[in-house]
Amino acid sequence: MSFKRAVFVLLVAGLVLAMFSVSRAVVDLRRIKEVHGKSVLTQQDMQVIDEFMQDAVEDLVRTTDFTQISKIRATILTYQSPQAQYAQQYSESALTHITAGLQEARADIRDENTRFKVIANLLILIDSLKDPRLVNLAIGEIKHPNNAVRYWAVRVVSDSDLWGKLSQNQAAASQLAGRILAECSQAVEGSSPEVLRLMAEFAGRFDTAQAERLLAQVADARIASYADWSVTYELMDGAVLGTLCEKLTAGGTAKPELAKRFGQLLSFVMQRYIKGQGQGTLPNASANYLVSVMIDTEEKCLGRLLGTPQVNLRRAIEAGDLNALQAEHDRLLGAGSQAGALSSKLSISYGPEGQSQAAPLALPPQPQSSASAPPNNM
Repeated sequence: MSFKRAVFVLLVAGLVLAMFSVSRAVVDLRRIKEVHGKSVLTQQDMQVIDEFMQDAVEDLVRTTDFTQISKIRATILTYQSPQAQYAQQYSESALTHITAGLQEARADIRDENTRFKVIANLLILIDSLKDPRLVNLAIGEIKHPNNAVRYWAVRVVSDSDLWGKLSQNQAAASQLAGRILAECSQAVEGSSPEVLRLMAEFAGRFDTAQAERLLAQVADARIASYADWSVTYELMDGAVLGTLCEKLTAGGTAKPELAKRFGQLLSFVMQRYIKGQGQGTLPNASANYLVSVMIDTEEKCLGRLLGTPQVNLRRAIEAGDLNALQAEHDRLLGAGSQAGALSSKLSISYGPEGQSQAAPLALPPQPQSSASAPPNNM
């Protein structure tokens, strides 16, 4: 066979394979469309659903064109159906093939960047499907070292729509919540602000000691990041403070450990704003986030905790008066040996266990390296 003829044969073979692949995709889509419209399904129809899910998940796992990922997910979601037989098979197939897809991503994809993208995209698919059968797959990724994967895992397991379905079996839901809280507790360290917000809001739904410990862990992580001036995305602290406030105003037994974290986190929010603005080193985005947190907390929390509406924080911020803001901090939270109104109301002691300290910890001086950096004006 001549060289030219060999090349021609290879080209034709490639074209045939390409045409076969396209043809198969079209046939598969036509078959699932046909089954999707039926009111009663046969065993063969069930096989069509399973093959459709297998092909779609394999495409999602193996594609190298990540611009196509959303189209693949959209195709999968398009062919959901409330028809009982269809929905049951669809759910079983999703569990089988997404499980296989995650296993393949972990075992066979060597490039770390590609691997985490594939796992994240499978979790995004799970998040969209809202299928309680798939929750366990997401639980297994909560401690993933990549924060994008961790975010989608926690988002799946904390989804309110999903919990509406899970809560139909209270005993099973309670056990599942305990597992999720335990996994989240082990993943607090190193989690991004967005992940911590999801964890805090999830913990806020449960009135258990385990949930309170997770909420306290999240607050401690944020407090520590303020203390060393590494904090980012301060806006999420409004959610943490709001969740702590809900716990503190829910009645029942006193929660001194949560009250202490509420006071200390709010204090660091205010101190960061006062010190950063006073030194001219606070990034504009951070300043805006901190203002939102302070005003939101005053409107939604402080009035409830103190029993009367509070307006001094907003007035000081709107006036640009840092001295007035510091005075309001001291009035609410305390200074030196003098307890603040909030501290007295909630019987907060800011010292280590067994010691009494009237006022929250002072924010340490800003490190010279970050203090000398120009503000972020984005």
